[in-house]
Amino acid sequence: MAQHASLTLERWAGFTHDQQLLMIVNEMNRAAKLMAPADRERLKNSCARALQLTDLTVAARHEHGFRRELLRWRDLVARLWLEPGSDPGAHRDALRCLLLFSPATARQIPFVLGEHRI
Repeated sequence: MAQHASLTLERWAGFTHDQQLLMIVNEMNRAAKLMAPADRERLKNSCARALQLTDLTVAARHEHGFRRELLRWRDLVARLWLEPGSDPGAHRDALRCLLLFSPATARQIPFVLGEHRI
């Protein structure tokens, strides 16, 4: 997780809501490409980075409903991270759920997941 080790809450809070979500999406999308058994450690690292960015987002945002739902989503990813094997379907579902958090991220569904309708 050294990639985001120097990222402070103050710096993270300077990004817009959509930018924060899109950076979490980026980590989850990176993880989606690492489902082979040989990539397990890289998959776990990518999920850990997504969890770290999610924690920063929860700390930076004050909207109660948004924070509650993001924490629920975080629980999904934490379960994926703890699993001994990879589940591409569950990972894709978690990524799709995250993409539906805002209109800006939902517009990325065709590009990230290849789906042309929400």
